[in-house]
Amino acid sequence: MSDKRLFFALWPDHRQRERLRDLIGPVAKTIEGRATDRRNWHITLAYIGEFPERRIPELLQRLGTMHVEPFRVTFDRVEFWARQRIACLAAATVPQEMQQLVDHLNGVLLDEGLNVEERAFRPHMTLVRNARPFETERLTQRVSLEWSGFELLESLREPGGVSYRIVNI
Repeated sequence: MSDKRLFFALWPDHRQRERLRDLIGPVAKTIEGRATDRRNWHITLAYIGEFPERRIPELLQRLGTMHVEPFRVTFDRVEFWARQRIACLAAATVPQEMQQLVDHLNGVLLDEGLNVEERAFRPHMTLVRNARPFETERLTQRVSLEWSGFELLESLREPGGVSYRIVNI
């Protein structure tokens, strides 16, 4: 068995993607760079990185009994992040329930002997990669999305880019 490149994320359903498309479409067209395929839109909660495929069932079992308090994330701006060279849909605030979820997932990763990001969690969704710099733009219409769960995703390198798939075992 091999390693897989994994992360925990909020994965929008079809209805959420449609709402986001209506909001993001006009904004993303004004940003120079490579637009993210909407099938890849997600909000990363905790990055795992390379992880042994044989240990995935154990990881999923450990998370299977976890209860997620429902929460709502409100995206209200588009930001340019210079270090990553991305344009992203961003939320000004992190709901307490979302931060608790991130903290719990990071705790699980630490228990597994994995590294976790030390910087503060900032909910965002990448819209454009290799973006040209621009000033933060507040959205005239905010979008709020509700969540009551999360997914384990695998990052797959493919010709022409990366795609993501939900890991179910």
